Amino acid sequence: MALDEWHRQQANSFGAVAGVYERGRPSYPAEAIDWLLPQQARRVADVGAGTGKLTRQLRERGLDVIAVEPSAGMREELHRTVPGIPVLAGTGEQIPLADGTVDVVIVAQAWHWVDPARAVPEVARVLALGGRLALLWNRRVEDEEWVADLSTIIGSRGTPGSSRHFPEIGPPFGPVERRTVPWVYRLSRAEMTDWVASRSYVITLPDERRRVVLGQVRDLLDTHPALAGTEEIALNMVTRCSRADLC
Repeated sequence: MALDEWHRQQANSFGAVAGVYERGRPSYPAEAIDWLLPQQARRVADVGAGTGKLTRQLRERGLDVIAVEPSAGMREELHRTVPGIPVLAGTGEQIPLADGTVDVVIVAQAWHWVDPARAVPEVARVLALGGRLALLWNRRVEDEEWVADLSTIIGSRGTPGSSRHFPEIGPPFGPVERRTVPWVYRLSRAEMTDWVASRSYVITLPDERRRVVLGQVRDLLDTHPALAGTEEIALNMVTRCSRADLC
């Protein structure tokens, strides 16, 4: 399979498991959101909004939020989880908003799916003068044996992701500021399984291979000394943030 075709397949996989995504994926630490948003921001476009994990946190801050999401399945789940928010079909490369209409475009867990050469000027188009592009990703920290074992099971052990999660942006934006926010994601065993099942790599596996992988995750949760018999799992996380203002 060609790389571009594989990338499209991975990017388009989430709608089929929107409910699983909603149950298993974490939200974002308030410290990260506060750092990313300028104080004067009023209207925000959440691009690649998924099931609304970040959308609801933005609305809770009293912001006027517009969600933009390419997947019909994810948009349907977003309508259910965050009722009353405008939800539009679109991508980072094609944002269905008029010129200069939002103060911030924020992209959570999704900028790696876009073509920056097309997305950067498109984001600039919809931003008001001096507006901001804000990017963030949640990443687990492989600081415990069981987390490293989990990463081995799901095929991503030791993936550095430094350039992916601290990307360059470029003109017409100014310098990129970066920040890493550590935090702890507390989740149930079922939520952990859903978190794994919501990963694009796992979604696109053949059915039998996917069952094997999820079975291995359950076995790890049942048998590893650090986890066996626990009802709540504490997973160390970091949220990697980048922000840049329109010149």
